[in-house]
Amino acid sequence: MSSDIPRTFAEARELFPHTAHSVYFNSASYGPFNTRLQQAIEDNIQLRLECKQDDSHDAFINMDELRGDYASLIGAEKRQVGIGLNTTFGLNIAAFGLPLKEGDEVLVSDIEFPSLVYVFRAAAETRGIVMKKVESTDRRLDIAKLEQAITPRTRMLAISWVQFFNGYKNDLKRLSDICRAHDMYFVVDGIQGMGVEPIDVVDLDIDLFSSGCQKWMLSPQGCGFFYVSDRIFEQIRPPFMSWLGVDWGMNFSDLFYWDKPYFETARKLEMGYYAILNLLGMKASVEIFKSLGIDKIQKHTHGLIDRLAAYLNDSSFYTITSSLEEKHRSSILTFTCKDHELLQKRLVKDGIVLVHREGSIRVSIHLFNNEADVDTLIAKLRENAGE
Repeated sequence: MSSDIPRTFAEARELFPHTAHSVYFNSASYGPFNTRLQQAIEDNIQLRLECKQDDSHDAFINMDELRGDYASLIGAEKRQVGIGLNTTFGLNIAAFGLPLKEGDEVLVSDIEFPSLVYVFRAAAETRGIVMKKVESTDRRLDIAKLEQAITPRTRMLAISWVQFFNGYKNDLKRLSDICRAHDMYFVVDGIQGMGVEPIDVVDLDIDLFSSGCQKWMLSPQGCGFFYVSDRIFEQIRPPFMSWLGVDWGMNFSDLFYWDKPYFETARKLEMGYYAILNLLGMKASVEIFKSLGIDKIQKHTHGLIDRLAAYLNDSSFYTITSSLEEKHRSSILTFTCKDHELLQKRLVKDGIVLVHREGSIRVSIHLFNNEADVDTLIAKLRENAGE
């Protein structure tokens, strides 16, 4: 399969069969499958149908490789990265594993995606912490209001890297500096930026970073990864544990031990043996990102967004609702118009797959998209505007 690892965006596009019949701008919801992923899963299904060998160790091999793969993409070390089920998995480690006491405050923006909100709501209900809402301005995080919300009891900021509904990319460096100045944990939901926006979690001094891989990382649903900084690892007391959180040395013929030490890496926090099909799908897709490079992917997606934004800015019919400021833009562009919900339905009917969120149409542009895709959308928008 290594021979089909793409070296260019044109080669990458060929791995996605949907490009032959539709224009897909919806990776912020879930990413389309590619033929590398399909082949990896089908090969394993055939292997299990034949049952000629024990392939149970393949999961451990793949998980170990994936820890290194994701670590390389975010500037971390393999020992700091664990495999999870979704973004929420890592957020739960922060909410229930860190030493928060009754009355301690966790700051959460009032425009957060529900997965983050409900994790900390549950922690508030069961641990007695206070989930404190930070009011946004113009549907963006307001740094001044964030700083005003900090008190001596504030222990954590939990926030999305990129906002799901308008693509606003938060200034993680500035937020990290605020957290360090006030001795607060810095927890980041990374799913809407991971794979299309470069990041260095160590340089940004993030304590915990968690991302599902079913969206921009183009992997099956039900898989993800998390990063835990060295600063907080020893502080975590997870409310859950797996028998694979200790090192058996891959010897599963002698299991009557109750005193093995836990791993001293993020593996300790994983939940054991994940679905091998998911792991194989993750591995097949992550090779695409390693080959192309996230810096180049960002340049590609932002260039296509610029092409679409140039038309929208010149149109009196449409209004861009995303930020195009360099430090706050992402691979999501949103815009609105009269009857935007009806327009979104028409576009989907015409084979242009995208969604509307919070009063805008959301366009998620990825590595398999090209100028022809954008021009197809622009042509339909011109037609809708009566141009």
